[in-house]
Amino acid sequence: MLKTTLRMDSLLTWASVVGTGILELWAAIPLGFTLKLHPLLTGILSAVGSMLSAVIVIFFGTSIRNWLVRRTQNKSGGGRSSRMIRIWDKYGIPGIGFLSPLITGAPLGAAIGISFGAEPRKLFVWMTIGIVFWSAFLTTAVALGLNVFT
Repeated sequence: MLKTTLRMDSLLTWASVVGTGILELWAAIPLGFTLKLHPLLTGILSAVGSMLSAVIVIFFGTSIRNWLVRRTQNKSGGGRSSRMIRIWDKYGIPGIGFLSPLITGAPLGAAIGISFGAEPRKLFVWMTIGIVFWSAFLTTAVALGLNVFT
């Protein structure tokens, strides 16, 4: 009974980090540390969640993609979206794919990339590269930051 409870707790912890990663990479990494997961596992689970959201939006989510794009266009000032336009104009798919997980989050970045006319497979490859890089970078930064205090 105790082993089953421990496994269930671990699965729920992992699912919480992956689920948070689907919504926002920035939130998943601190959650993994808060739940006392190993930094490597935290980075991996956060990246998996973020990649899942990119896959869903890029390949399956026409209505989600349209809603995300409309939502950002309705905001006045267009801070994030105008920044993404500049990145698109200067760097194209690699720029959007690599930087959007950090700037806008994977789901919105995927929607913006597709709305700009990015080829889905290329966008997914570059988003995966960006997600893995930023997950590793942010996880390392948090781990090193926490080690300073211990």
